Amino acid sequence: MAVPAAALAPEPSHQVAARGTIEVVFSPWADGEAALLKAIDDARELILVQAYLFTSKPLARGLAAAHRRGVRVEVIVDADSNRQAAPGVVPELLAAGIPVYADNRHKIAHNKVMIFDPASSRAAVATGSYNFTRSARVSNAENLLILRGNPPLARAYQANWRRHRADARRIARLADLPGQKRKEDGRKPDRAPAH
Repeated sequence: MAVPAAALAPEPSHQVAARGTIEVVFSPWADGEAALLKAIDDARELILVQAYLFTSKPLARGLAAAHRRGVRVEVIVDADSNRQAAPGVVPELLAAGIPVYADNRHKIAHNKVMIFDPASSRAAVATGSYNFTRSARVSNAENLLILRGNPPLARAYQANWRRHRADARRIARLADLPGQKRKEDGRKPDRAPAH
């Protein structure tokens, strides 16, 4: 069930010192998927993902390969958009043994984030408008930042990821994704998201 914004207690924003490098990707001109795959390949300990839409088979395969080489990988998806997305990658992630959590608490779990090795000097955060989809790679106007070498920033994102995971439900199969959220007026959404 979506939580009205007024019900959430306000908290101060986080300030983190700027450091490290920032890779800037504007799609469709630059290949955000290739940049994310490199970051996935570079990870050694932990990859945490928050995905509004996740239909990219190459990214799912990259996460599965990281998981097989011993990197801990966990994924939070927006329940509605990933249940309606076809073809989605939730079944592939689950088949690879990757824990997947469904966020159905918020009206939209609209984060598009990957966090890599937050406890190490190699820490990186990928974020922006870029959904983990083929459309984001080839046809949408999207932006993606990969911020490397800033462990305090990665730890702030990790803390936020953990907060969302605490509100989410672990799923074992696609059919376990929670039911449709309701619009603010109580009606069901009209159609799948067009991202």
